[in-house]
Amino acid sequence: MGGTVAGGLFVAQRAVANGTSATVPAAGRSAHQHAGLVPARAGVAPLTVAPFQVRMPIPPIAAPVRQSTICDEYEVEVRRAQVEVVPGLTTDVLSYGGGLVGPTIRGRTGHPVKVTFRNSLDVPTNVHLHGGHVAAADDGHPMDLIQPGAVRVYHYPNSQRGTTLWYHDHAHGLEAEHVYYGLHGFYLIDDPAEQQLRLPTGNYDVPIMLKDVKLDDTGALVFDNPDERTTVLANGKPTPFFPVSARKYRFRLLNASNEGVYTLSIDKGKLWQIGTDGGLLPAPVARPAVTFGSAERVDVVIDFTGLPSGSSVVLRDANKGPVLRFDVGWTAPDTSRVPARLRALPMLPQATVERDVRMRFDLTGDPVGLINDKAYDPNRVDFTIKRGSTEIWTIHNDDTEFGILHTFHMHLAQFRVLSRTGAPMTPDDAGDKDTVVVPAGTSVRVQATFDGYLGRYAYHCHFLEHSSIGMMAQMEIVP
Repeated sequence: MGGTVAGGLFVAQRAVANGTSATVPAAGRSAHQHAGLVPARAGVAPLTVAPFQVRMPIPPIAAPVRQSTICDEYEVEVRRAQVEVVPGLTTDVLSYGGGLVGPTIRGRTGHPVKVTFRNSLDVPTNVHLHGGHVAAADDGHPMDLIQPGAVRVYHYPNSQRGTTLWYHDHAHGLEAEHVYYGLHGFYLIDDPAEQQLRLPTGNYDVPIMLKDVKLDDTGALVFDNPDERTTVLANGKPTPFFPVSARKYRFRLLNASNEGVYTLSIDKGKLWQIGTDGGLLPAPVARPAVTFGSAERVDVVIDFTGLPSGSSVVLRDANKGPVLRFDVGWTAPDTSRVPARLRALPMLPQATVERDVRMRFDLTGDPVGLINDKAYDPNRVDFTIKRGSTEIWTIHNDDTEFGILHTFHMHLAQFRVLSRTGAPMTPDDAGDKDTVVVPAGTSVRVQATFDGYLGRYAYHCHFLEHSSIGMMAQMEIVP
């Protein structure tokens, strides 16, 4: 059972135990009207797109405008653009640099990056480096906005292990629509300490952004009921194909859907999970399937070795069906490997504080997202945390009436999942994490160390329609 909240418009229509349904009427004006995008047409049916008609692109690698021994510098314009999602149709999007998927920024551990974002939209925006260990001023606080026509410089020290991060809009009340319409991109940290592992690199290290959307018959993105987002985009294309050679590939999978969970498997070949939100696992894990919710990342290696030229391997979601087809062609030399050992996780210090975080909706009037029974207030500090301390948080999903799913995201710190109640832990909980799926009526215990920086940071549900209407809170790191 589930429920959906769409940018201040609540559309929860769910069968309840007695077979009836509950409907909470829509309220408020949709922010995408202010952004100059075409408003959703009421009741429009989703466009059906035939699978495997277009090739999956690889997001472009951003070129630094300056490089030095001190840092690499990038410039990115935030602007409207028109792209071809469905062949022959034009789609209006909000973009980083002109594409539905922004340019990939590649940093390396220990070498800082500076990115200047110029806001050419007519609405405020900002940028959050999701999973980044950064100063509060560079975190993309929900109220720390880039006004139209302004620029903002973000400093990313890259003082963390190699990993797959992503950057996206986090302007409070606008984040759901802004991300839905295209304000997202990959940020990869390469770690010299991992080079000796000989994992697939270069053309064989491919980031894949997956997201659910609804398209109408003109090709326009429709922002309404998330349950009607039946088209899965892989790097901005609907259920595409991707040519591969008969060798090993590393695929960095990102769930960039505003809300939802993927359970992905392949119909032939071998799949190992090698990493998660915070970087590599201690050892590869052979997986029949991987499950990850909105904002989570899963790094996998798929081995196409031995598959004949002309064969295909389908990446399939347990509920949505095919999302991507790999077409095996040429044979290429392969000196990469999947080593028995990857990288040990950092030791967990002893925790000195325990806290509870409870997520739920208040549906007594217009829907409001709550954490610990309070809607987000940027002037309120919910948790005061001593810098350097280690804490255990128990994250509760109290939305049991409609069975509403949540994912939980903590800014600043990576955490380790310790246990679950109501469901067993799985390999999907392994490694260093910054986002975790919390089904209705269950809780997850996580442990994190809050080191390095002082200031205010958010924690929230990462179903963005939920955080947009209040399911977010604030911690302050103090000396």
